[in-house]
Amino acid sequence: MSYLQTTSERQKQQQQQEQQQNVVETRIPDPEVVPKAKRRRFTAEHKLRMLQEVDACTEPGQIGALLRREGLYSSHLSKWRRQRQKGQLRALSPRKRGRKRQDPLAEELAQLRRENERLRARLQQAEIIIDVEKLSQLLGLTADQTETDERAS
Repeated sequence: MSYLQTTSERQKQQQQQEQQQNVVETRIPDPEVVPKAKRRRFTAEHKLRMLQEVDACTEPGQIGALLRREGLYSSHLSKWRRQRQKGQLRALSPRKRGRKRQDPLAEELAQLRRENERLRARLQQAEIIIDVEKLSQLLGLTADQTETDERAS
């Protein structure tokens, strides 16, 4: 019985050692840094050439082979076909991202329009003041009389 006990004990010890090694292996992180995938951009010429090649395929399986060879997906083709149907040749070429640059003349025009509105408002206010002064002169009132009348009331 001692022989059976020693072999079973040895097997248990081996299993424990294997488990400890597995635990140690899982704790060590992989030091390799995976680079971030870069977005692919296709030129308009490439897109049109691919669509022409796909249109030229007549036998079953040729389109799949072409897609595998070029590393494309069927969704690329469907999107490019829609763009071609709409006649969006500009949409087939890659576009710059971000805000569009504004025309400096349009910016200057907007500034001049704002200034024009501000000056019109000041002119209207000045015309009202002039009309009030003319009215007070016609009535024979002076600025001193209107101030005393206001204080009295």
